[in-house]
Amino acid sequence: MKVLLAGAFGNLGFEILKELVKKGYDIVAADLKEKENNGLEGKYTFKAIDATNAETLKGICDGVDTVVTTMGLTTSSTRFTAYDIDYQGNLNLYNEAVRAGVKKFNYISVISCDEPGAEQVPMLHAKYMFEQEIKKGNMEYVIYRPTGYFYDIAKVFKPYVDKGEMQLLKGYHGVKANVVDCPDFAAFIVEHLNDTNVTYNVGGKETYTYEEMAKMCFRAAGKPCIIKDSPIWMFGLLANLPKIKKEGKHDIILFSKWTLSHDLVGDTKIGEASFAEYIKEYFGGKK
Repeated sequence: MKVLLAGAFGNLGFEILKELVKKGYDIVAADLKEKENNGLEGKYTFKAIDATNAETLKGICDGVDTVVTTMGLTTSSTRFTAYDIDYQGNLNLYNEAVRAGVKKFNYISVISCDEPGAEQVPMLHAKYMFEQEIKKGNMEYVIYRPTGYFYDIAKVFKPYVDKGEMQLLKGYHGVKANVVDCPDFAAFIVEHLNDTNVTYNVGGKETYTYEEMAKMCFRAAGKPCIIKDSPIWMFGLLANLPKIKKEGKHDIILFSKWTLSHDLVGDTKIGEASFAEYIKEYFGGKK
């Protein structure tokens, strides 16, 4: 079976690529750039694409049975919005897949993108809009909605640990999530590649509040945990500052506000990796 993996060299994409190689699939790995010296050379065909430019996608799905896409905006950008990539970029790929007669389309979305209020958060709403395009089409699909990833929490919390104090939203210390490890999630994606017209809300086996996560990180770093409260309205004010908008940080601040104020718990709990152990290794200097 031939699989096109779009976004193959992002953090999650590369884990999926490794899993596809392990399972012996015929793989086309597509991204803006190929990760050099990745250890998998010769086990896939690389195609350079810019999903915001439909011309670069022409013919990429020819002979492909299944498409898997992880494409999405994950950081601040002065050039693109989530609507440019998460929605229109993936829609360009979907249309090319339809033209080529691809049988199945698999999309990595995000949990809670369909909840009330999510339409005000571009990094959620763009994904929801694309989910709707998939569901109204004739191609079979699998939609995976992860809660978040181990490495994202560690990366976000690290500057606060380094500084010696954590900021959480006032009144939201009990908000919880069961984030998942990327290798576990990649294995789940490939295992369920051939499911039909289903949406999975995927999380890890351990659920913690953000306050528990913060204490865990500081403890692993050998520091006392100092937590300071920020009012939730501050995020909205900050997101709309001219300087923030100019630097392309508006959308990511709104997304951060959402994640810190909403439970993100997937009912499909997967994997054996422990978030607590990951944090111990990360902040203990073993990662």
